[in-house]
Amino acid sequence: MPSNSTQLLPNSPEFTVSELSSALKRTVEDAYGHVRVRGEISGFRGPHSSGHCYFALKDQSAKIEAVIWKGVHGRMRFKPQEGLEVIATGKLTTYPGSSKYQIVIEALEPAGIGALMALMEERKKKLAAEGLFDEARKQLLPYLPEVIGVVTSPTGAVIRDILHRLEDRFPRHVLVWPVRVQGEGSAEQIAAAIRGFNALEDGGKIPKPDLLIVARGGGSLEDLWSFNEEIVVRAAAESMIPLISAVGHETDVTLIDFVSDKRAPTPTAAAEMAVPVRAELFVEITGFARRAMLCWQREQDHRRNDLRGLVRALPSAGDVLAIPRQRLDAATAALPRALTANTQSHHRRFTQIGSGLTLQVLRTQVTHAKHNVATTGVRLMHCTQVVLRHRRERFAGLAIRLKASRLANAQAQRHAIARNGERVQRLAERARRALATLIQRHDARVTHSGQLLSALSYKSVLTRGFALVRDEQGHALRNAASIASGAHLTLEFADSRIGATADGERTAAPPHESAGKPKSATKRAGKPADQGNLF
Repeated sequence: MPSNSTQLLPNSPEFTVSELSSALKRTVEDAYGHVRVRGEISGFRGPHSSGHCYFALKDQSAKIEAVIWKGVHGRMRFKPQEGLEVIATGKLTTYPGSSKYQIVIEALEPAGIGALMALMEERKKKLAAEGLFDEARKQLLPYLPEVIGVVTSPTGAVIRDILHRLEDRFPRHVLVWPVRVQGEGSAEQIAAAIRGFNALEDGGKIPKPDLLIVARGGGSLEDLWSFNEEIVVRAAAESMIPLISAVGHETDVTLIDFVSDKRAPTPTAAAEMAVPVRAELFVEITGFARRAMLCWQREQDHRRNDLRGLVRALPSAGDVLAIPRQRLDAATAALPRALTANTQSHHRRFTQIGSGLTLQVLRTQVTHAKHNVATTGVRLMHCTQVVLRHRRERFAGLAIRLKASRLANAQAQRHAIARNGERVQRLAERARRALATLIQRHDARVTHSGQLLSALSYKSVLTRGFALVRDEQGHALRNAASIASGAHLTLEFADSRIGATADGERTAAPPHESAGKPKSATKRAGKPADQGNLF
């Protein structure tokens, strides 16, 4: 006989494989929307050709597949690495193609200080193997830089300490490149600042620094992690400007310290390394000037003594000029004969040359000169054509480049105008909403003030059947004793005013009012003396 379970199978609903996979996917995603998983990265071989990352997270007894999409991986400050223990934040889902569940990671962080130290040591070995930490690559610091570039936060105490120390020792022109020194995107900003200083032109509008200082105050390893990023270390290694790293306190060590040309224990010490003490230089220069003057005076004394000794050893002027006088007399006697012989010799040479200078020789020389001129003209014309052709080709190339640059510039300007237009629209919308909010607030205040005025006004009392009595001057009268007989009064009701004249007769208050007065007085007597009126 078939079993009971076999008999129930025809009545059970049937699922396709896709339907069952979709149901499992919805169940897993609803039950575990966002989770944080701690484990070791296994099987990571870098991003896939599509840009996505596939690997697994494992511990001692289990393993779960993980994936990081391309866009999320590009925004991550901390990148996955093989064998690193991490804490992953994401959502669980299933992959129907292979009937497995996986975690789609949205954020990744190292699991504690130990993981960061291991990652730092691994990165240090890698960069050291490339030779970035070699002492031979380090540059000497300039003795007295004209311009100092500082890469740090513009709002911290670090820049104030550096400027204060430079002012005390030797004031210099300082350029500050403001960056974030911790958090997401800080490493990219620091690297861009170092490369930006190096990209400045010599003699440009913004002077190029002779020395760079990368500084940050103390903090934990996570706070200083931006200075361990590979992009920052490579930017510091590529810097052609001498660089001083002043990150953290003396006990803090970052990778930029190994690649920089000089490491300072604190930002203040970096400023002291950058410039000498001006007062000490003045004292030293004064001492050198005094020593140079003393040396010059001693040398002058020595030369003066030597000159005096040489003067005593020299013969007299007559002895020195005796022989030259005799030679001059002999030359004077021989000069006429020598002039005559020289004139005759030049005359013979002139006669010989004149005999060879005929008309035919002159014509031959003129013909040869004309031929040289014609040949030179042809060569000059050819050279001119070649130069003109080269200039035309160069100008044509420049015209093409100019046209392309004009089109690119126009396109950039159009994009800028469009962006500015969108920004103006957004600002206008914000201004409209702010103005509407402000008008609503003022309207509410005016309404509230009007309600308060209506509540405190005596006219609301008049509407209940009371009247306000005023004298001729318009002053309110509060008791009958202050009204003289025949006085002209004004009675103000809720709707209008009327005039009246007092007849002088006074009547007692009604019994219910007189009976109520002691009770009211009793109530007021029971109140504290310092309790004020509500209005």
